[in-house]
Amino acid sequence: MRVNDEPKSGVLTDTTPEIEELQNRLWMAKSPQERNLFAARMNAAARRVVVASLPSGLSEREFKEALYRRLYGEDIPADFFEPRKGSS
Repeated sequence: MRVNDEPKSGVLTDTTPEIEELQNRLWMAKSPQERNLFAARMNAAARRVVVASLPSGLSEREFKEALYRRLYGEDIPADFFEPRKGSS
């Protein structure tokens, strides 16, 4: 593995610079719509993985609390479920 050559990245990678350049060229050859669709599908897949990792049978509120905890690594803010001032 090598450290990415980008300044301040410090990210380990096992991808050679040549392959990284090829990947970048292929990615940039796609239209913005194709890149956006790919990103949306990756986001949906990641969400399915996270949701599948949560315990089954949770109430809606318990599900939201568990999902928040899994995504952000902390408990949901105490006032999260309280109505906002000025909204009806």
